[in-house]
Amino acid sequence: MDGTIDRDGYIAFPREAWSKLRANTPLPLQDAELEKLRGLNEPISMADVEDVYLPLARLLNLHIQAARGLHATVLANFLGTPVPPAPYVIGIAGSVGVGKSTFARLLRAVLARWPTHPRVDLITTDGFLLPTAVLQARGLMERKGFPESYDQRRMLAFLAALKAGEPNLRVPIYSHKIYDIVPDRVDIVDRPDILVFEGLNVLQTIPSASVVASDFFDFSIYLDARTEDIEHWFIERFLLLQRSAFQDPSSYFHALRDLPEPDARARARGIWQRINLPNLVQNILPTRERARLILQKGATHTIDTVRLRNV
Repeated sequence: MDGTIDRDGYIAFPREAWSKLRANTPLPLQDAELEKLRGLNEPISMADVEDVYLPLARLLNLHIQAARGLHATVLANFLGTPVPPAPYVIGIAGSVGVGKSTFARLLRAVLARWPTHPRVDLITTDGFLLPTAVLQARGLMERKGFPESYDQRRMLAFLAALKAGEPNLRVPIYSHKIYDIVPDRVDIVDRPDILVFEGLNVLQTIPSASVVASDFFDFSIYLDARTEDIEHWFIERFLLLQRSAFQDPSSYFHALRDLPEPDARARARGIWQRINLPNLVQNILPTRERARLILQKGATHTIDTVRLRNV
């Protein structure tokens, strides 16, 4: 083993050591597919897929096979009848701006190439945000992304129904363009082999709650980086959006389209420091060590270290 066990009970692998754990896992993506999956300011390369995603896909596949075998054997023996496996749920947590969405899309694409579990769905917790009108009525617009801005009851009901094997589950669709839930539109989740469930606070515990989202996870991943790096990425992404998505008249942020760059930087930094940084410090970062796997990014968005829980 080329990793070292740290004081928190994780095996820490430098990228080079982690990449060797790919073994003979084949490369499932082409350059054109990777280009479509990239985020705005995230220079992910095919080397990243080979070094990081393929060993992770191999690890997850081993976990999935073991979980299915245990489920089928134990329950079938106990109940005396075959029981279909529940969807395998992978939770992905991390800050705004750290690259969760791109990571989740790529992971889904890689996992879906395995012949034993071709049906992989991706759902983000954005769809469980309370509508803007509700947030405004409750004075929560400046708390968007904080735990209280989500319809927790609906989110937990979805995860419970998913694990129970219910078909055709309806999940609201969130639009970053209009900054709100899209009326009368839903995603349908119909008993996938794997569900990738991505969001800010998916690993959070709530003292007064009898059930939390992570109770339904089979595996959990935290995407980590230095706070200063995440702030820089957030600001740079804001500037890119100002030159692209904000130009659309239907964009919630259309009024900011012509801000001079210094003013746009100041606006983005203000949003970060007023909303996203407190949420990270108070609610997201404290959940990091609840994850089974922590992926540590460097300043260039590359994943440099992988920490795998050993206990």
